[in-house]
Amino acid sequence: MEANGSQQPLHRPPLNVVDHESHQQPSDPARKKGGWITFPFLAVAMMGLGVATSGALSNLVVYLIKEYNVPSVDAAQISNIVSGCLSVAPVAGAIVADAFFGCYPIVAVSMFFSVLALVVFTLTASLRGLQPAPCPLGAGPCEPASAGQIAALYAGVFLMCVSAAGSRFNQATMGADQFDSTADRDVLFNWFFIFFYASNVLGSTVIVYVQDTVSWTLGFGISGAASVVGLAALLLGSRYYRRPAVRGSPFTGLARVAVAAARKRKVNVATSGKLRFYQGRCCGDSDGKTSGTNLAPSDSFSFLNRAALITDGDIITADGSVARPWLICTVQQVEDFKTVLRILPLWSAAIFLSVAIGVQINFTILQALAMDRTVGRFTVPAGSMIVGCLIAGVISLGLLDRVLLPLWQRLTGHNLTPLQRIGAGHVLTVVSMAASAAIERRRLATVHEHGEEGNPGWVSPLSVMWLVLPFALSGAGEALHFPGQVTLYYQEFPPSLKNTATGMVSMIIALGFYLSTALVGIVRHTTAWLPDNMNASRMENFYWLLAVLVAVNFGYYLLCARFYKYQNIGK
Repeated sequence: MEANGSQQPLHRPPLNVVDHESHQQPSDPARKKGGWITFPFLAVAMMGLGVATSGALSNLVVYLIKEYNVPSVDAAQISNIVSGCLSVAPVAGAIVADAFFGCYPIVAVSMFFSVLALVVFTLTASLRGLQPAPCPLGAGPCEPASAGQIAALYAGVFLMCVSAAGSRFNQATMGADQFDSTADRDVLFNWFFIFFYASNVLGSTVIVYVQDTVSWTLGFGISGAASVVGLAALLLGSRYYRRPAVRGSPFTGLARVAVAAARKRKVNVATSGKLRFYQGRCCGDSDGKTSGTNLAPSDSFSFLNRAALITDGDIITADGSVARPWLICTVQQVEDFKTVLRILPLWSAAIFLSVAIGVQINFTILQALAMDRTVGRFTVPAGSMIVGCLIAGVISLGLLDRVLLPLWQRLTGHNLTPLQRIGAGHVLTVVSMAASAAIERRRLATVHEHGEEGNPGWVSPLSVMWLVLPFALSGAGEALHFPGQVTLYYQEFPPSLKNTATGMVSMIIALGFYLSTALVGIVRHTTAWLPDNMNASRMENFYWLLAVLVAVNFGYYLLCARFYKYQNIGK
């Protein structure tokens, strides 16, 4: 999960990774390109983009509070919305790359937008006219930012969203396109995640520290330099890249089924006589005619079967193809659509996990600002607290892969199933929310002991390192449930929908951030738990509410898992 849109759930495959092995013929000149010679250029591009994005947005909550005089809870809400946009944007970028332009031009243009975004951020930090007057200490209310100042800041955020849309996961797909061997692509993906997390850790620690202790201008400037280096590396390697032909978006087939079924909604299947279902062109027939078989769709979700039913209004050409594809679909396309519908309940059960984690990430930053952040002679930046979640997730993944999962297999005689892994992640998330509530209760106890409830600037002597515990639990939970979801969707979906499977995970993250913003808004309007003064808040109640809701959601997940039948994975 992301603190600001710059992180992603742990071990998440790219949105539009496809297998191009079968599309490269021995005589294809493209085979002379690609391979490991492209790796250094792509590696620098990945690192540059990751450092630029995390350096710009990891500290967004603090930047809004300290430089734009935005109330603390409002700043957390804005960060949630930005994170949601950054999470959903790559889905659109993957569709555009697949359907129209291919990966390389989309990645190059989007990385240029990253440079522009950092230029705008640097200007907002260096030009005083683009910021409101500093907030006077104890001398009345702070001056809010003007519409023009906010517009300048949001322009930088918008450009960063455009950059994320085109480059975040298309970079990984572009890297995969350079290899014919599955083993080489697996290595590439491993390194993609290594660079992804390493760059986010750098941005969330080094650059955030520079922003907090030296200057925001220098911090954004370093991020901008990283984006320039990344773009330059990408362009320098252009002569070596393999660029597969565009083959269309996998989402188009799903839309066609829905449209065709809707347009044939008045067809009475029961009285249509001898039913004929469209099978598509029969690739094994030399004449290109449709297959002679008439395989019927499955009985489940039977209202969708109309999409494959051949009626008088359909136009099937002489070679067996469809002249008007939005009128009729193949039986396989209908079955693919049904696969998505069957897995939607399990998918929906993951959304509230994302909601809870999104709230926890941003409100932990607010807690950190009101706690003792000194560790020895070092002051921990509040925006760097997310690093605890990242490190915990990486460590948990290593332990799972090398110790816990092999031990489970030896003890039980079978591997941990995706549904079991996701369920364990649900449990850890419940415990994480309870831990956040307990720590917040202890922080507020110190506020009451010193009688500082009315002093919004008072800092509790409680060490900020206590916040590492719930983040560690959250990171361990992510190491279980997010990779488990990716495995479930990717393996259960039919081959034609592998890209859609990983896109569903990205949608979970985006919906989580958007819905967490709505949940915070509801709590603020119905309770007095979340005032702008953290020392007068009752945030512990909010965390307990999240723990209860996640526990109820876990019950819903268990119900969905109980009735789900694996298609491609043995129980």
